[in-house]
Amino acid sequence: MMQIVEILTKNFGPLMSALGVTIKLTVVSLFFATIIGVIFGMFKVSGKKLLKIIADIYIDIIRGTPLMVQVMIIYYGIGQMLRPLGFSWNDYGGSFAAAAVSLSLNAGAYMAEIIRGGIEAVEKGQMEAARSLGLSYGKSMRKIILPQAFRTMLPSIINQFIISLKDTSLVSVISVSELTKRGNIMTANAAGRAMAIWVTIALFYLVICTILSRVAKVLERKVSYGK
Repeated sequence: MMQIVEILTKNFGPLMSALGVTIKLTVVSLFFATIIGVIFGMFKVSGKKLLKIIADIYIDIIRGTPLMVQVMIIYYGIGQMLRPLGFSWNDYGGSFAAAAVSLSLNAGAYMAEIIRGGIEAVEKGQMEAARSLGLSYGKSMRKIILPQAFRTMLPSIINQFIISLKDTSLVSVISVSELTKRGNIMTANAAGRAMAIWVTIALFYLVICTILSRVAKVLERKVSYGK
């Protein structure tokens, strides 16, 4: 315990900086994941077979491969493949940008399923009523269906936020300066304190995830039974 307190005291600034990177990466990736999720979620519930097939292919590929492999493909694979065209991740934010893209695409597949479930939970009569009033399919979705579905989806979206936050630990393999990478650096510079260092890192994740879990439970109670 004393070692953990000492580590926190001596490394509080770098740890808070790493925590900031972790939260920023999570927020950015979940923002774009939500956009991706809305697009592919609507593809899934559309009446067009081609759009459903496109959504199924994307979701199956993402959900069927490990996130770390996706990170490697996007950072090293795509970076190398597009290098002859003058592309470099360093021109677009370096490893942070590659990590954000990887996490966004990964979380987007899960968000698509959350959004699909939320839309399908809304009574079909709502869409029929909106269309009978002369609203187009797109307007019916934006004005009527999605606002109702969002209440149902909110707890699941927060849970996905928690998952994405923990998944940021995997992007340490491409040297993003988040919490896990900071733990690696601290371990390399403090021989014999690996246990205390990693327990400290775990506590940071635990506190944030616990807070978000409590928020999710409160929201889940509020939206239960349509309230």
